[in-house]
Amino acid sequence: MQKRKTDFSCGADVTSSVIGGKWKLQILFHLMDKTIRFNEFRRLIPGITQRMLTLQLRELEEDGIVYRKVYNQIPPKVEYSLTDLGHTLIPLVRAMCDWGMINGATIVENRTITEHEKEPSQL
Repeated sequence: MQKRKTDFSCGADVTSSVIGGKWKLQILFHLMDKTIRFNEFRRLIPGITQRMLTLQLRELEEDGIVYRKVYNQIPPKVEYSLTDLGHTLIPLVRAMCDWGMINGATIVENRTITEHEKEPSQL
């Protein structure tokens, strides 16, 4: 596995390194209230590939955010849950969800306005 960043410029840089990326926040969101099996993630997060889900879960596990439990059975069963450290991210994820719900329509509206339609003060 490729060596990951360990030199950070500030606390926000650490947080961004742990939860950054297209899929990690969605993974954490779904783990906030329950344990989830691998294939359930694939249903909950449309568009994520098996390879990317595996990679993102491994990184979260490596950072100590997610716990991976493997059951010794056939077919194999693997469950994921938040660790104690992972639970400390719940208020942050909830705050981000709240911000998105409050401001989502404005963001969509802003993204649909082309650059030439914006007032100079909006650029």
